[in-house]
Amino acid sequence: MVTKLTLAKVTLADIKRFVKLIEQEISDYEWTQIESITLNDRESQSLQEIRARLLKKPIHRMNEATLWGKAIYPLLLLVEQTGIEVWAEVSLQAQYTLFELEGVADGVLGKSVTGRLESPYLVVIETKRGVESQDPVPQLYGQLLAAAHINWEEEKQAGQNVFGCYTIADSWTFVRAEVTDIETDRPTLRVEYSREYTEKTEAETILKILKRIVAKYLQQPD
Repeated sequence: MVTKLTLAKVTLADIKRFVKLIEQEISDYEWTQIESITLNDRESQSLQEIRARLLKKPIHRMNEATLWGKAIYPLLLLVEQTGIEVWAEVSLQAQYTLFELEGVADGVLGKSVTGRLESPYLVVIETKRGVESQDPVPQLYGQLLAAAHINWEEEKQAGQNVFGCYTIADSWTFVRAEVTDIETDRPTLRVEYSREYTEKTEAETILKILKRIVAKYLQQPD
């Protein structure tokens, strides 16, 4: 019998019940190394405008929708290019052997074909604050598993690499996930964590990591 898991309500216990989870420590992984990544004039100017706008705003008093529009989505838009787009409020659904995942991602950066999302490269969760706050990690794991399965259906590669991040106010934490054994009863999810980056002071670093993620997928063979 297949168990249905809703992304907004999935727990870490749910993930561990169906998946072999391997969590690595926060570290400076290869994919966080951005020394070779450069910004063009348009990106640099846009970044200055975003940063200047945030420096004058009480970030922690903004509601999630306002912060998404002013801080999170504008950075994601800067890495769009031909065939790669950003979507908000994206439905994700995937069925593994023993469990099914279904729900909505706050944001997705991925391969675009004729105006539709074909392959998710990065899933984004905007974490609620205050009394409604909850640990974003289980939901992010669920979204990463869903994205990996969607890409596997498209590519049929045995192992799938996909990225995710969760934001809290203007801070970003990135995750790289490797999902293997997708066709088995118990797939493996291995995750690596970046440190936390604050957009007010580290917007350039965040943008360069996003550009590195996009560059990684562009380098993959068709």
